[in-house]
Amino acid sequence: MTHVAEALPSCEVALCPNTLIGLLEIFEPDCQIAVAERALIPAIDAYLANAAQEMGEGYRISLNLEENWSLPSLPAYPGREAFAADLKYLVEVYGDLMGCPAVGLRLGVLCRAMCPRFHVDHTSIRLLCTYRGSGTEWLPDACADRGKLGPRPNHIGDENSGVIINPDGIQHVPPLAIALLKGSMWEGNAERGVIHRSPAVTPDVMPRVFLALDALW
Repeated sequence: MTHVAEALPSCEVALCPNTLIGLLEIFEPDCQIAVAERALIPAIDAYLANAAQEMGEGYRISLNLEENWSLPSLPAYPGREAFAADLKYLVEVYGDLMGCPAVGLRLGVLCRAMCPRFHVDHTSIRLLCTYRGSGTEWLPDACADRGKLGPRPNHIGDENSGVIINPDGIQHVPPLAIALLKGSMWEGNAERGVIHRSPAVTPDVMPRVFLALDALW
């Protein structure tokens, strides 16, 4: 995180290095993003360096947390157990935080940015964790013009649309960090939600691998 994030009012972002307790701040009315940083796990890095190329575009599944559930089959390389254990851990953490009976899981494997323009999700609270490649980029309200969000011609990117008031304010969620992003569908959060986008995928770290979790009711 840059110095811009450190200067933001705590009501907008909760930064909680190496702890999960700070993630609870996402339930405060004015908090739009909570980030818990984690140390990189070498076994997972090594696993995905080999396995990601065999995972297609990833997986989408729904998990009923009130019954026995299992993750999709993953390619057999050293480190698979560590990766599967971390996926399971994040599902359990998210399920406990949200108190939801089921979770929609997406394990994305991408060679290009999925959502390259700044936007707000029409969801409640989404968990994102980038395992390989750059983390999600987000823009504080003080550095953005929400009036410029929304559909626009393909040739007009974020840098020319007017949505970015201060480009120095663009923040990056660190790799492997647990990020909770509040969307516009959260109760009392209409016309709000954290402004974010997918980062560009760099050739030296391709494909990008990330986890997205959404509460299902």
